[in-house]
Amino acid sequence: MNTEIAYLAEFNIARLKGPLDSPGMQEFVDFLEPVNRFGEQSPGFVWRLTAPGGQASTYLPPAYADPLIVTNLSVWQDFASMKNFVYHTVHSYFLRSRKQWFDQIAEQHFVLWWIPADHRPTLEEAKLKLESLQAHGSTSQAFTLQKPYDSRGNSLKSEDN
Repeated sequence: MNTEIAYLAEFNIARLKGPLDSPGMQEFVDFLEPVNRFGEQSPGFVWRLTAPGGQASTYLPPAYADPLIVTNLSVWQDFASMKNFVYHTVHSYFLRSRKQWFDQIAEQHFVLWWIPADHRPTLEEAKLKLESLQAHGSTSQAFTLQKPYDSRGNSLKSEDN
């Protein structure tokens, strides 16, 4: 990215325990819209992939062969903004409670990468980044919070981000 302004793209997948209209998914579904709206109002939020009408990307047609795998793709100004929303807001309840609604996925299911400030990643781009992480581990092109990189491609300690 060099000297241009870069934003942090975040993509994750999850496998639902059942269809969105099943009783066990009700709490998750009820809070999708309010939690996403809160995220959009959070400091450092830039953009998120949505379904038509602004619904959560959870309602997009399946991006994977397994129709129970849902996606989330968002862009943040920096690590601090993204981490604050994920770990220190109402979102953290859903992260801690994820076993109620999601099955465990064996491979990496969360990837980060830097993008130019004026770019909005596509779902296909995000899937390729996740595949890269799964195949090659954390690199400057696709990385994790545990093995992060800055926008210039330099490896960071996880506490540095």
